Amino acid sequence: MLEELKELLKEAGTDAWEITDLKTRAYEFYFIRHRLDQNRIRDTRHVTLKVYRRFDGFLGSASAEVMPGSDREAMRKLIGELQERALLIRNPEYTLNPAVQHKDEEQLPEIGTIARDFIEVMQDLPETGTEDINSYEIFVTGNTRRFVTSAGTDVTMVYPSASLEVVVNARQDRQEIELYRMYTSGTCDREMLKKEISRTLQTGRDKLRAESTPELGTCDVVFSTDAALQIYEYFLNRVNVRMKYQGISDAGIGDEVVPGMAGDRLSASAARYLPNSSANRSYDSEGAPVRDLVLIRDGIAENFWGGRQYACYLGLENTFIPGNFTISGGTRTEAELRQGRYLEVVEFSDFQVSPFNGDMAGEIRLAYYHDGGKVQIVSGGSVSGSVRELAAYLFMSVNQVQYDRMLVPAVLRLSGVTVTGIAG
Repeated sequence: MLEELKELLKEAGTDAWEITDLKTRAYEFYFIRHRLDQNRIRDTRHVTLKVYRRFDGFLGSASAEVMPGSDREAMRKLIGELQERALLIRNPEYTLNPAVQHKDEEQLPEIGTIARDFIEVMQDLPETGTEDINSYEIFVTGNTRRFVTSAGTDVTMVYPSASLEVVVNARQDRQEIELYRMYTSGTCDREMLKKEISRTLQTGRDKLRAESTPELGTCDVVFSTDAALQIYEYFLNRVNVRMKYQGISDAGIGDEVVPGMAGDRLSASAARYLPNSSANRSYDSEGAPVRDLVLIRDGIAENFWGGRQYACYLGLENTFIPGNFTISGGTRTEAELRQGRYLEVVEFSDFQVSPFNGDMAGEIRLAYYHDGGKVQIVSGGSVSGSVRELAAYLFMSVNQVQYDRMLVPAVLRLSGVTVTGIAG
């Protein structure tokens, strides 16, 4: 199909084009408690075509999936439609990534073995008579992705991806709650997964014992779950080419990414490889080589990252879209970060950080309020503040934890966060 599609694109006089050919083989397992309810094997192929049109200093683009079994006439018609649609888009002109040729030599990991690893973890959890697993679903996929462009790029990569969806039940007296979790990865990190689901079982137990969150005014807040990723992503966006071009980020190379960082000086890097990550790739989605690269060093912007279009607008070369990121710069132990008066939030209904100004907000589902040696399990209310302003009082642990494609400090503490409780 690809060779025929390339011929038709040349025949149509297309200015530039990209073809993504993704073949997948997936194993799916559905469990009710620990009884296998059903399973299946799924083979799919998705071919996506993107065409570009140049006119009057602009470059427009449009994309669509090429349906399996399409004949020449159907493909010719699709190309014509995409060329017309591309003329409706008026972006300043830019170029595709330079030509590269690559084919992964390593074999795709055995997805059946990866699935087995997940099943064995789920069968070895510390369940009790009041906290247990309701159901879970395992999806493990072997991916072969080929990316071809009119600029001469032709790269093929193989990689696994997996997800686990878990529903946990917790009961106390006549009360019962249900918690949902989803974990993504490449291969199975047994230790991390068992630790995270065990913590979810504890969360369910403590949620049934929680009291209303008191009015705390401003308070130190500790983040020890993946909610912290939203905070770290704000810093990463400060050195993203699109954010810079659109004026959302005012940071330049050599500048503090967030002025006035008086606590820990955060560092961030792009990583070509992280163990068990679902994003270990040799090339990004636009055919640019992926490599290890320091983006922020001790709070100072060192390199920008992002897609080709906005990199061209900024006059930058050799940028790419990282699959993985690492965050470091912590100076304290977890124990040191858990001293004094603070609120540790382990469950949010929702937590978001604005990429525009760093404003953050989240509704508390479960937290632990520490004050003078006393610990109170609380729920309700919210946390709010500005990451940009509170960065001066940001502290991180030395030790790190990995959430799929991000390796970050295990614990983060922000001072001066506004905590709104529930009036009694």
